[in-house]
Amino acid sequence: MYCLQWLLPVLLIPKHFLHPQFLLDQALFMWFYIIGFFVERRPCHICSIIFFTALGLICYADLDSCIFWPTCTTRNNGEMCDYVYRNEYSDGSNIAKTL
Repeated sequence: MYCLQWLLPVLLIPKHFLHPQFLLDQALFMWFYIIGFFVERRPCHICSIIFFTALGLICYADLDSCIFWPTCTTRNNGEMCDYVYRNEYSDGSNIAKTL
């Protein structure tokens, strides 16, 4: 399981809270990292199965929080992702400040 030490932190990286256009850059970087890792290190089959199973479960649970998928549901005329809006304005205290 030595090869998993470089794969598991990839699952913990959150999506950007910036403009939705930066999501494509982040998704491409993560895909190139994973492809480069598999070409260079050649992890064992068990570690690969564990990683892709975990990745599939995370992306299946919430597609907006999947770092490898460069889209999100947008709000405010395409300026903010819906998951950012939910995190910032979930308690209602920031809504009064913006109005």
